[in-house]
Amino acid sequence: MKTALADSIEVYLEYCAKKGREPQKPFSGNFNVRIPPETHQRIAARAAKDGISLNKWVTKALEQAAGYP
Repeated sequence: MKTALADSIEVYLEYCAKKGREPQKPFSGNFNVRIPPETHQRIAARAAKDGISLNKWVTKALEQAAGYP
C-alpha cells in the first residue's frame, strides 16, 4: 500500500514538473478564525435554530460565499 502511494505521489510530482506547475499541497480542513464574541453568539444561536452544528453552519456559509452550489 505504501509503495503504491509513494509511486502515485512520484507520478504526480513528475507531471507537475513537466507542466511547469507547482504541486498542490493538501489542506487539513482545519483553521482558526477570530471573530467578535457577539458574532460567535449570534451564529451559534442561528445554527441551533437551524438544527445543525456550528461547524456545519459555518461550512455552509463559507461554501455559499465561495460560490458553491
